[in-house]
Amino acid sequence: MMKNIIVVLLLTFVGFTAQAQEVKNKNAKVEFHVSGNCEMCKKRIEKAALSVSGVKSADWHMDCGTLYLITNEQKTDVLTIQKAIAKVGHDTDEVKALKEDYEKLHTCCRYERK
Repeated sequence: MMKNIIVVLLLTFVGFTAQAQEVKNKNAKVEFHVSGNCEMCKKRIEKAALSVSGVKSADWHMDCGTLYLITNEQKTDVLTIQKAIAKVGHDTDEVKALKEDYEKLHTCCRYERK
């Protein structure tokens, strides 16, 4: 009888622990590299990121190519944001822009692709 009570308590504790790890952050700080060259790129990249539901702020630094975001992890994920940015012609760490999306960029915005 005592063993059963201990097993039930242990399973309950494990269940609460697993559930606690799945809680997603509503103000997660995220950063990743986005290829671009100029102020027009900055506006386009930030606008694409902010168009994704759950992105609260976006700040792309032209000098290092890093995009800093605050996101609600309950509404979006990094891959969804990177796909939105690639759709407007900019390569990210995980998602490359399609050739036709890249070619739509203004000539000054065409960065060297890797």
